[in-house]
Amino acid sequence: MNKTMLRLGLVLMLFASLACVGLSVVYSLTQEKIAAHKQEELEAALKEIFPAGDSFGVITGELSISDPRVSLKEAYAVKKGASLLGIALQAAGPSYGGDAVLLCGFSADKKVVRVIILDLLDTPGLGANAANPAYFVDKAKKLTFPGQFSGKSLNDAFEVKKDVQAITASTITSTSLAAIVKASGDAAAGYFAKGGVR
Repeated sequence: MNKTMLRLGLVLMLFASLACVGLSVVYSLTQEKIAAHKQEELEAALKEIFPAGDSFGVITGELSISDPRVSLKEAYAVKKGASLLGIALQAAGPSYGGDAVLLCGFSADKKVVRVIILDLLDTPGLGANAANPAYFVDKAKKLTFPGQFSGKSLNDAFEVKKDVQAITASTITSTSLAAIVKASGDAAAGYFAKGGVR
């Protein structure tokens, strides 16, 4: 009995070791492709927010997020020729199912251009509706959750049930995403106030 258990334990350990080695090999082979694909998606999203932009320069060290729950991942100055069209901030913050990542574009006249949800792990059919292009918080206007931010002034409150419409039965998701947009907007306003041009 003990020899059988020992043999089974060794076989199980061998299979687990082989599986770990296999996973690490697959990860090392696909890591660069995954990173390249994410970069392509980001570049496409930047172009979607600012179709007139012809350069997207990385901004370093000039922006600060005041909300401790939100972290700035990347920031881009968007230009057409020598003119600054605006900036785009990739920011992450906690939501119902884990960290959500948004790409928020802000024009030089201190308005939200567009918000794109890059990553959201909230409950399918509820909070995940924030990223669903067929789910409307305002059906009459065919307005999606991120779509409602377009055109908002950076001075707005960005508060759910005040100037932000919530996703049905998903107040946590709605509040979390609005907080990421607000924190990003505040950072953008600070950048524009300092005359940011990079």
